[in-house]
Amino acid sequence: MSEQDIPERYVEGFARALAEVASTGRRLTREELTARRALGERAADAGHGLRARVVAHLAAARTAWPPTAGSADSALAAVQQAVDAFAEGYERAQRLAVRREEAARREFIDDLLYGRSDLGRLAERAERFGLRLSRAHAVAVAEGRTGFVEGGPAARRVEASVLARFHTRNILLTTKNGRLLCVAPGEDDEVLAHFARQAAAADGGRVAIGRPRPGPGGVVQSYEEALAALEMADRLDLAEPVLRTADLLVYPVLARDRQALADLVSHMLGPLTAARGGAGPLLRTLTVYFDSGCVAAEAARRLALSVRALTYRLERIRALTGADPADPAHRYTLQTAVIGARLLNWPNTPL
Repeated sequence: MSEQDIPERYVEGFARALAEVASTGRRLTREELTARRALGERAADAGHGLRARVVAHLAAARTAWPPTAGSADSALAAVQQAVDAFAEGYERAQRLAVRREEAARREFIDDLLYGRSDLGRLAERAERFGLRLSRAHAVAVAEGRTGFVEGGPAARRVEASVLARFHTRNILLTTKNGRLLCVAPGEDDEVLAHFARQAAAADGGRVAIGRPRPGPGGVVQSYEEALAALEMADRLDLAEPVLRTADLLVYPVLARDRQALADLVSHMLGPLTAARGGAGPLLRTLTVYFDSGCVAAEAARRLALSVRALTYRLERIRALTGADPADPAHRYTLQTAVIGARLLNWPNTPL
């Protein structure tokens, strides 16, 4: 045990100073208070509890308490000064330790999400924060209407709910660029599903869950997938509050060849621009019709139209494009073109 780890070390000189105060009536000097603060910092750095060290000071004061009643007031004031200085130093060391730990955690998270560190070293550092990167991990990313702030009410509420249910079971929760993130083992889908529900409810936003990916670089891949899914959801104006990237794989495939997609949209949907009011209303009709499972009554309800009015619009689309949305033989190509239009932001953006 080192010298600073000996408990008695933290009350060194206190009894002597208290005896002098009792006999002279003086207050503790600046040097004596500085020494108390320094001892408080050393006690915190050594991992000792503040309560035990305060008790040690009171015990030392009791042993050295002046025998004459007239000295008690000065002695009590000195005890108050000493304990206050010791606690101040202790708390200052604690704050510095917390800031250092938070800085290390933030640096680790940045390296984890952007892959900027040696993977072997990253895996070693991850164990300190409860992650074993040899396993597959998945990342859920939540976007809120107002943004998530580290330590903010919404972030704390979600974190408390997740940790209360799953404890610290290899889970990392953090914020990044106004988003709330949850990193969890790939096989613990229940963790990410619960996080997604809580985060979507906390700030009325949307959550994307990346696919489980193995190894130290797997977190980066899953994180980037989730970010891409959120961007895709914005472009497609998807209504679902929780998205799984595994369910959206068709969209990046379609977007990969932009020229081919633009040709499809132009060929299949370009004739809609000849309609009164332009292509927008009819494209919206097709979008809702397909999103409703091609059920006319449901699509009409969502569009606030009568079924008759919806049927007229579908017939108008068939007349302009030569493709019947209600015909299974035409439906796939037409729906793919509609998805492409949403990806390309057509007709608002020229092809």
